Amino acid sequence: MTAEIDPLGEVIVGVDSHADQHTAVAVNGLGQVQDTIQVPATTAGYRQLDVWAREMGRFERAGVEGCGCYGAGLARHLDEAGIEVIEVDRPNRQRRRRRGKSDPTDAENAARAVLAGDATTIPKVSTGKVEAVRVLHIARRSAVKAKTQAANQIKDLVVTAPEPIRRQLKDRSTRQRVRICAAWRPGAVHDPTSATRRALHDLARRWLDLHAQAKALEADLARLLGELAPRLLAETGVGTDVAAALIIAVGENPGRLRSEASFAAMCGASPVDASSGKQQHHRLNRGGNRQANSALYTVALVRTRHCPETRAYIERRRAEGKTDRSIRRCLKRALARRFHHIIRAELAPALT
Repeated sequence: MTAEIDPLGEVIVGVDSHADQHTAVAVNGLGQVQDTIQVPATTAGYRQLDVWAREMGRFERAGVEGCGCYGAGLARHLDEAGIEVIEVDRPNRQRRRRRGKSDPTDAENAARAVLAGDATTIPKVSTGKVEAVRVLHIARRSAVKAKTQAANQIKDLVVTAPEPIRRQLKDRSTRQRVRICAAWRPGAVHDPTSATRRALHDLARRWLDLHAQAKALEADLARLLGELAPRLLAETGVGTDVAAALIIAVGENPGRLRSEASFAAMCGASPVDASSGKQQHHRLNRGGNRQANSALYTVALVRTRHCPETRAYIERRRAEGKTDRSIRRCLKRALARRFHHIIRAELAPALT
């Protein structure tokens, strides 16, 4: 006969994570606070927290705030130690107003959320190829954003430039302006004309450098994504940026998304019931991963213009009396369903 487990023997740890130190509170199976500790956000601190928790009982679950930020290192350490790590959202604001805020209070709330079953989110694993995709994607987006900013600054300078420069560049495209300005050899700055030539030359060189960086990063991303999800890349409207956003949202452990409905909710594409009285309808979900939501929106726009199947779907929905906003929500939900099955089928074997 299997012996019943004494709830007092279980220890659940809640952690409020910060950049330099973490505050942890241990509660038993009845919700009684056992102890509080502060450890540095280092490998030695993580080991200290693990030993501290095991000395009080059976340590199998931990609720950690900020698993994708300050708590990422601790989450990795506990996962490697065989501890079930659960990501905890910030405390309820009404409860925080009543009880006040402190690091031990937040850590205790995290532990109680795990004990009560309110927190069930499994954090993303960040130790493999998907993490490499995330890092490269951040660098590429930064390069593209800075490149766009440089192009806008060139455009603004041309508008207010002295007449000889403005006459030479005003009817040119951005690429033509960059090519012309990068070839200049500005000398010493002594008046507005020479200063404008120097500024345009430096901005053009910056644009070219950022363009080369973005292209190199995109090539690396395409290679990694080709290994992880080639079928996803082959879908209409899915490019490197879209595929990267969806793969990053899923993470290294796609099994944590138990169904296509959970994937749609994570992407902010699930319908939210907004019925009241005689009004029965759903609204757009404004939560979830906004980059993944933007990726679905991009695919929906491309397919609306270039995919006959999607256009037929839109016309069928219009005939049912749905608005364009409602149709867009339905289309993003359908895309989430399709992409979830593709990603689950491809990502798990590729990572294994």
